Amino acid sequence: MASTPASLHPFVTQPYSSASKNPTDSRRYPKLTVVTPSYNQAQYLERTILSVLNQQYPNLEYFIMDGGSTDGSVDIIKKYAPYLAGWVSEKDKGQTDAINKGFKRATGDYVAFQNSDDVFAPDAFYRVAEAWRKAPDTDVFFGDMYITDEADVILEEMRAPAFCAECHIYEGMQVFNQSLFIRREHLIRFGMLDESLRFVIDYEIVARLGVQPGMRFKHVDGFWGGFRVQPDAKSSTIASTVGLQEHRQVKEKYQPMLTSQLGASFWQRYCRLRKLLTFLLKGEFAYVRHRLRLNK
Repeated sequence: MASTPASLHPFVTQPYSSASKNPTDSRRYPKLTVVTPSYNQAQYLERTILSVLNQQYPNLEYFIMDGGSTDGSVDIIKKYAPYLAGWVSEKDKGQTDAINKGFKRATGDYVAFQNSDDVFAPDAFYRVAEAWRKAPDTDVFFGDMYITDEADVILEEMRAPAFCAECHIYEGMQVFNQSLFIRREHLIRFGMLDESLRFVIDYEIVARLGVQPGMRFKHVDGFWGGFRVQPDAKSSTIASTVGLQEHRQVKEKYQPMLTSQLGASFWQRYCRLRKLLTFLLKGEFAYVRHRLRLNK
């Protein structure tokens, strides 16, 4: 197993060159659409953009949907405009509205959103393509995630087990939006992100898809994204209020759609044991010890 890098900073600050390092036939790769919603995040926005463009992925569609920033963000976006599928800077109804505007313009086989203070990790898109070649009927691909600080230093690893709808709904978020790609046709079929939510939009869309019969989720080992811990992030400002309220709301909505007759207490115990066994069987003993210490 590859060792964890100390920081994502070299990758997300490396100047972008439009000359592909690996010229190839783009038709051999699924088309990926990425949407970045942004509002007054100039401090981090360029690193998010570079984390997308520096993938050097041959079949990429990238939209930036800015909410009318006044902090220099637009100048950053204009710098990279030639490499974007499109961008706007206009008043919107918030983050979810901005993402949906991008998704409605998307033409990719799979879509993802990366917030303007988070980043993708190196080779994330190629990992998606490799997984797609092995399992082209997959509806949702997801990987693992780093937690980083404001300077892109890696603070923590967050590894995910295979998807389980019951664990996602009863225990909490099992999939990280920083490392998530959804087949676009399912957003057309089952609806875009829920614009009534402010905090748990990723939890909700995964729950909504997860309860659909026959939906195929595929976890792929490897770190695809980085979630940035910073003072102005929603996770820092509204997690303990709006976040908990919305989480309960989503749980209560989708819990009746689960086919299992077993209750919450069973699933919460099962899900914790399942995670433990998953990582032990993979030989990730240091990770298990670390997580157990954190949960004491």
